[in-house]
Amino acid sequence: METSKYSPIARVLSVLLLIGGVVLVAGGLFTHSQVSAQLAQEKIVMPKGEAIAKLQDANSREILEGYAGQPLTTGPQAKAFADNFVWQHLMAASGGKSYSEVSGELMKKSQGLSPEQVKADPELGKLQGLKQQMFTGNSLRGMLLNAYGWWTAGSVCLWGGASLAALGVAFGVFGFRPGRH
Repeated sequence: METSKYSPIARVLSVLLLIGGVVLVAGGLFTHSQVSAQLAQEKIVMPKGEAIAKLQDANSREILEGYAGQPLTTGPQAKAFADNFVWQHLMAASGGKSYSEVSGELMKKSQGLSPEQVKADPELGKLQGLKQQMFTGNSLRGMLLNAYGWWTAGSVCLWGGASLAALGVAFGVFGFRPGRH
């Protein structure tokens, strides 16, 4: 009876892969839990009904319908809300202009004017309000996309950990099996 010379290596790899897999799965679960807890604190409810129907983009409407009325607590929901609701409203409000374009237009039109003169001019006041709206909306969108990014990192950990654990089991079957070579 001779055991395989690779059995000890397979045993070590099995244990290391199982430990690594468990650590990654735990990290992924922790990350998902933290993202969900932080998003839940904000008490955002996904839009539904008329709020979705008013959107110009049919693809955005379709994506949001899948989450209609749900509390926003996951990374995919955060991405859907950021890209298909917040972004769509920002583009509608600004006529398709980005924050930097709106800000640049305001700076160009108000160059050489005092803050009082800017506030007194209705056109510049409206542009100032749009700039603030764009800044606030883009900040919210960035935070939601950050939550989505961390959720995605947690998902990678979960799937990677599960794969490592499965590989560890496979090496364990080879390394710990009784038998002859």
